[in-house]
Amino acid sequence: MKLLPGLAVLIAVGILYVIAFRKAQRSKYAAAIGLILICGLFLRVYLSLDFCLHDWDERYHALVAKNMIHHPLKPTLYDNPVLPYDYRNWSENHIWLHKQPLPLWFMAASMFLFGVNEIALRLPSILLSTLAIWLTYLIGRRLFSKKIALLAAFLHSTGGMIIELTSGRIATDHIDVFFLFFVELAVYFAVLSIEQKGWLLDILTGVAMGLAILCKWLPALIVVALWMIMHVKPLHASLLARLMTVLFATALIVLPWQVYIHARYPAEAVWESLFNYRHITETLEGHAGPFYYHFNILRLVYGEIIYIPLLWLLVKLAKKIRSRKRLFLATWIAVPLIFFSFVKTKMQAYTVFAAPALFLLIAYFFYYVKRTAKKWRPKWLPAVCLFLLVAQPLRYSADRLRFFRAYERKPEWATAIKQLKNKLPANSVVFNHPRPIEVMFYTNSIAYRRLPSREELDLVKQKGYTVAIVDLNGLPPSLKNDKDVLLLKEK
Repeated sequence: MKLLPGLAVLIAVGILYVIAFRKAQRSKYAAAIGLILICGLFLRVYLSLDFCLHDWDERYHALVAKNMIHHPLKPTLYDNPVLPYDYRNWSENHIWLHKQPLPLWFMAASMFLFGVNEIALRLPSILLSTLAIWLTYLIGRRLFSKKIALLAAFLHSTGGMIIELTSGRIATDHIDVFFLFFVELAVYFAVLSIEQKGWLLDILTGVAMGLAILCKWLPALIVVALWMIMHVKPLHASLLARLMTVLFATALIVLPWQVYIHARYPAEAVWESLFNYRHITETLEGHAGPFYYHFNILRLVYGEIIYIPLLWLLVKLAKKIRSRKRLFLATWIAVPLIFFSFVKTKMQAYTVFAAPALFLLIAYFFYYVKRTAKKWRPKWLPAVCLFLLVAQPLRYSADRLRFFRAYERKPEWATAIKQLKNKLPANSVVFNHPRPIEVMFYTNSIAYRRLPSREELDLVKQKGYTVAIVDLNGLPPSLKNDKDVLLLKEK
């Protein structure tokens, strides 16, 4: 029975995709992209219907966002730390500057409107992830054709890793979804600015790039390179002035928050800034990988055949380096891949903001093969290539979406923690809980993973808190027999 929802969604979106394909055959592209957006939304909602927080990193983002409902300019993890803490430990500290604030503000606003729950937490990512599909279509339509744009949008709508990030199931989750969206929005404004004169689109490009930086810092500056490619011409005063307009608009968005946190929370801000740069020179938190890590990951996201369009693009670019569209795609893909190959800390989603360019490349190459099929030998090769260009990404996406595997969406541990809200006194501190972050999200209590020392226990009591301890095996008799301690049974 657990497989039925997944199968129902798979059948429903399959039918809608077929209808979209038929609409496109009749040149009804508006209807086709509308259906693709609906399918993309269905897939994102389906995977996001987990009634629990995911381990890395969603639970931390969720708790900080919940706390920011009450004080949006003061991001906190432990909102009221009753025990001393190390501000350098981002997983247990008070002021939490480990990520830029924009996604957290969106999540906080959503939970303010719809309640503190998992679906409200994920709603902004679901909406922006769906809108990103539309942006891929708009960019593809401007650069290439409606057919190429539509195929790229289809691939984006079914992109398994992007949908997993949207649902919070894999590390970097909502942060990278927001980052992808605002980078792509800035790219779209940059593409539009070629055709439409005036300063407005340059300002909008800068604003969108600034918002991307407020999601995940400086890799968003790739937009500058893409903007310059789209305006390729000898550098002169008017073009330089336009570029300065883009950068000035970006600075207006980015700098106020950076100045604020360095003035208000200087120790934490300096530490987190240094920690961000350490990702480049050190392998942090066990996220190691070889130099070719991100090139290897491509096959698990877009299919092994992705390397053929990449080689084709390089060959075409070598023959005609001034091809603005190909240079644009190559830069959008190559800069993240090469830069993060030199970064010592490796994580699969670091280059996800290049995904729209890769979808566009696959679609671009698809129609190139289709157009030149008669020249290929043997004659069956183009058909195989066309099939694999679409089938391989779909195969890996289906594996990530788990349509054919039972998945526990409401685990017992999450239900047990939610029930604690009615069991715990209003002013309580929970010790020895294996999921302290989740406890603080689902309840109004403070929680720690470890057992307290006698001094810490006395300190918490003196501050007027009720002490609750999860009674696991090996609980010391001094704590087990303390009449002032509320013992909790872990299910």
